[in-house]
Amino acid sequence: MTSPISVDQAIELAGVGRFQKRLLGIFGLVWTADAMQVLAIGFTVASIAVTFGVGIPEALRTGTAFFLGMLVGAFVLGRLADRIGRRPVLLGAIVIDAVFGIASAFAPDLTWLIVLRFLTGVGVGGTLPVDYAMMAEFLPAQRRGRWLVGLESFWAVGTVALALLALAVSGDPESWRTIFLVTSLPALAGIVLRLSVPESPFYLNKQGRTADAHAVLRRVARSNGQPDYLPPLKPDTAERQSAAALFSPSLRRRSILILLAWLLISMSYYGVFVYLPVQLARQGFGFLRGQEFLVVIALAQLPGYALAAYGIERWGRRPTLTGFLLFSAAGCLLYGLGQTTTVVVAATLLMSFSLLGCWASIYAYTPEIYPTTLRATGMGSAGAVARFGGLLAPSVLAPVMAASFGLSLVAFSVLLVLAAGFIALIDVETRNSALR
Repeated sequence: MTSPISVDQAIELAGVGRFQKRLLGIFGLVWTADAMQVLAIGFTVASIAVTFGVGIPEALRTGTAFFLGMLVGAFVLGRLADRIGRRPVLLGAIVIDAVFGIASAFAPDLTWLIVLRFLTGVGVGGTLPVDYAMMAEFLPAQRRGRWLVGLESFWAVGTVALALLALAVSGDPESWRTIFLVTSLPALAGIVLRLSVPESPFYLNKQGRTADAHAVLRRVARSNGQPDYLPPLKPDTAERQSAAALFSPSLRRRSILILLAWLLISMSYYGVFVYLPVQLARQGFGFLRGQEFLVVIALAQLPGYALAAYGIERWGRRPTLTGFLLFSAAGCLLYGLGQTTTVVVAATLLMSFSLLGCWASIYAYTPEIYPTTLRATGMGSAGAVARFGGLLAPSVLAPVMAASFGLSLVAFSVLLVLAAGFIALIDVETRNSALR
């Protein structure tokens, strides 16, 4: 009689192929749209202000509402995915994303737009952590890291798509309506595509539904051209855990350190790519905020993703992430070498390469450090902390930048070095490790 095997061993036998490629395409489509939604804040504020006859600070409330919605959605829907399953939350989040995203394009006044952007943010915030948790749970240990980085690389696709869209509608006084509508259409397509995505076999087995988990894994094997016979699964039922379990004695250290790293990386990212270009534009480098240069920035991200995909499998998650963080810290200081076009462009492209390498690495690492019963909760908490960092950046970093450009560069570098230190102190390396 064949001995029962773990879900992780069964995924190894089912192989990597058509099933995972399709999953990557489905999740990547929405990841592209979500990148467009997040970055659209900077390209819609001016036209929103014109449409409703308000100032830029008032129009920026739509962006603040969106980020608050992402914070709520990441934590609440991430937690819900560990309670009721990945698949229902996967579908629910994309419905919220699509419905309220499209409705945003038809908002009759600013108040309605703020409410609709908040609700859209809830959906976007919920898709990101759940997508990553689910993608990780359909991949074998030896291939997991590079595929998760591959999912993150769709952010660059969204960046390019948004830049081209913004160029196409640049003459429209109400261009924000077109941008919000177009950026929501992939989510609408995602609703149909996600209906075919099965529940995670890890989640099913933890819930005592071992036969269902086995059936899903046989489906994966058939899709990948493997024999659909798999040995029986070893039951691995686990009790549900509260969100507080992220800070239980066995997980407390890694949770605190990884969440601090997410916070500092987020603050640095928005500081470098939102507030630093504003400061440099006042000094004559207005092209940094243009759509054409955004395409160049996105292209500079691709080598960062490629190096991250190689590094996390070759050197490990922590060394690769730590290296990118230290490289990013050095890149910040490069801006201080002189206020010339060559220096500013080189520093910006270097930061795009290295900071997106950071995001790729930390997105691949985070879902692996938590057990199945807390994986989506951990990813959701990380996503919520990242959104909090984005909201915190203006009040903390903008005044420093206004007071001293040089001091702000040092501040960004210090944040990134601290993040590298936190990652180095985490007590687990997950390269080639089975999920629990």
